[in-house]
Amino acid sequence: MRAHVKSDSEDTVLFGKVYDVGPGGDQRVLPAQLVAPVRVEGAVDGANVDLTLPAVDHELKKGHRLRLVLAATDLGYASPAEPAAYTVSLKGDLKVPTAPGVDTPAAPLPAWVWWLPLTGAAVAAALLALGRRRTTAPAPDPALAEVPLQITDLSKRYAKSTDRYAVRDLSFRVEKGQVLGLLGPNGAGKTTTLRMLMGLISPDAGEIRVFGRAIRPGAPVLSRVGAFVEGAGFLPHLSGRENLELYWKATGRPAEDAHLDEALEIAGLGDALARAVRTYSQGMRQRLAIAQAMLGLPDLLILDEPTNGLDPPQIREMREVLIRYAEHGRTVIVSSHLLAEVEQSCTHLVVMDRGRLVQAGPVDEIIGSGDTLLVGLAAAVPDPLVEKVASLPGVASAVRADGGLLVRFAPVADAGHTGSSASRLLVELVRLEVPVESIGPHRRLEDAFLTLIGGTA
Repeated sequence: MRAHVKSDSEDTVLFGKVYDVGPGGDQRVLPAQLVAPVRVEGAVDGANVDLTLPAVDHELKKGHRLRLVLAATDLGYASPAEPAAYTVSLKGDLKVPTAPGVDTPAAPLPAWVWWLPLTGAAVAAALLALGRRRTTAPAPDPALAEVPLQITDLSKRYAKSTDRYAVRDLSFRVEKGQVLGLLGPNGAGKTTTLRMLMGLISPDAGEIRVFGRAIRPGAPVLSRVGAFVEGAGFLPHLSGRENLELYWKATGRPAEDAHLDEALEIAGLGDALARAVRTYSQGMRQRLAIAQAMLGLPDLLILDEPTNGLDPPQIREMREVLIRYAEHGRTVIVSSHLLAEVEQSCTHLVVMDRGRLVQAGPVDEIIGSGDTLLVGLAAAVPDPLVEKVASLPGVASAVRADGGLLVRFAPVADAGHTGSSASRLLVELVRLEVPVESIGPHRRLEDAFLTLIGGTA
């Protein structure tokens, strides 16, 4: 169409629109939301302009009409900076290209449009059912309801390996009131075992039961387990107390069940509890992590290297804490490389090497299976008498130690020689008039540990 435009502004832009107007003018539709901006030059003196609107495919129904609108503004464009007046008049007729309407039947949808979603839904349902079968925990075992932990034939392969195992055929049992030391050289599988125990990773074979219930990720029985393994992940900008309170709140359990005061007493951080954790030393973070593991006073407490970063007085305090904790019928499992500390704080041991169980049992039994006896003396003995003891048949050496004599037997082929040798030694000591007050096996845990794992750690 052609229009004559006159304006008092040198910068003139008009916007052309064509509306589909329904019967009675009560319905207006802008087809395809198309707007045609047109810049008019020389509008001050009046100018003719040919306005061509964009082509659009639009069905004009019977009884409808088209309405042309020339506007000075449009919501889709910036408004003029200065006000202006326009005079617009038509200089010709509006020409609208038309074409007869043709209805064509819709093409049928291909068959895959129907069967592909159905197939996908069936596969998803099958995977869901398989996953449910795999994650459904076995029924509780009433016979183990009072047993804190039983591990049976547990195995875990290394990632992307079919024959290399981090843990292989591991079985042991922990009773109430025990402080169990989990020992082994680096790579023995200790941490992997603890991670499976807490449901963080799944075993490839075997079973873990805590108080008779099989462990799966998120198993409800894990609420009876407190753990500190591989770092506690505190928020550094919060104080120690705020971290403990936030952790307990995340469990959704009542605040009074946290026994927060007992945990804070265990931490022994004093005024530091009000400071941001980012200001803590490694030892302070370690104590706070142990206090977090003890929140709620869990029936089974798991600590991985709890004495890292602690000084000797703090280590002694930690030993006393663990012993007191187990005295109330609870159970503690400690993984540590400080053999002397394990010897003093643990009642039972599980020794692992290369993913397998080497030996399990009370500390006294494992330590006392050596070839050295400690002879307690009621009075001091002269050096010549010590030399006579060292020269007895079957005795390799005799030295003063721990207020008595440390007597080591010569190696023999019979593994059960220690008991008979002790009897013969006692007879000889009496014959030599040695003032014997006591006699018993003597071997440090370090000696026993190195013997069990073949002398390498």
